[in-house]
Amino acid sequence: MKKLNPEYIERVTQFVNHCPYFELLSMKILDVGLGFSLLEIHLAEKHLQPFGFVHGGVFASIIDAAAFWALFCGIEDPNAGATTVDLKLNYLAPAVSGKLIAKGRQIKLGKTLGYAEATVTDENGRLLAHGTSTLMILPGNGLAVDQPLPPKFSV
Repeated sequence: MKKLNPEYIERVTQFVNHCPYFELLSMKILDVGLGFSLLEIHLAEKHLQPFGFVHGGVFASIIDAAAFWALFCGIEDPNAGATTVDLKLNYLAPAVSGKLIAKGRQIKLGKTLGYAEATVTDENGRLLAHGTSTLMILPGNGLAVDQPLPPKFSV
């Protein structure tokens, strides 16, 4: 089994955490590896819909991202990316403040498609949402970084 290069993970995490969409949502990757991810959002007024609850799109975004990153590290082609082709989620409880914590888990990764799930809890462990995602592997569409990344896998 291949082992991820820690320097690669550090650089990718740093790059993703500072991309415009992650910054817009105050979303961060806390941990990522082969088959798993851990993300969080520190909730603010910008995340609320007109009734004072966190907007469903915020839940969808963190579930989509957690599922994606749980799969991404296992893609063997270092120049490949992925895109979501299907996202299903259930909203289980509302949130109004605090943190959303998403744990992503790879279910299956093939050559062209992957399938993953994510759960979202608050900081007290209360389950707020659950979702699944199908992703299509895109050869030649890797991360759009300015400088070359170190090798994805350790030798």
